[in-house]
Amino acid sequence: MAKHEREFTGKHALMLFCGAFAVIIGANLALAVNAVKTFPGLEVKNSYVASQEFDVRRTAQEALGWSVYASWQGQQVKLEITDAEGAPVEVAKLSATLGRATHVQDDQQPTFIFDGKAYVAPADLGPGNWNIRMVARAKDGTEFTQRVILHVKG
Repeated sequence: MAKHEREFTGKHALMLFCGAFAVIIGANLALAVNAVKTFPGLEVKNSYVASQEFDVRRTAQEALGWSVYASWQGQQVKLEITDAEGAPVEVAKLSATLGRATHVQDDQQPTFIFDGKAYVAPADLGPGNWNIRMVARAKDGTEFTQRVILHVKG
């Protein structure tokens, strides 16, 4: 009995071509869906308006002379705000979002309390990099915004 070799026809080429493109398109769709699902959203509603106010806000914020440092130990986040001379600053109002840089599912809104030297709040954090997106209001009404990076060792 003689073996019959199968011939590679145009039909086979079309199926191979369509299959390859189906894999590529499927992978692109999966990546696009995941990108849209995990996008945390816009930072500002109107970037043009925000850009027009940026220099004024930055100048006012820099005039305060504040420095911010964040640390974590003993299940507490510590946020130290100091003035130009290194003295602790007690702000009129402080709000912050503590979360990962890559997604919003671990975001927390800690309630910081001033202990005379720094702001402390309880937090349950896993190891890795965290961001504190803080907004503080000085006693003169100046708004101070900053993203502070917090490294938690495992």
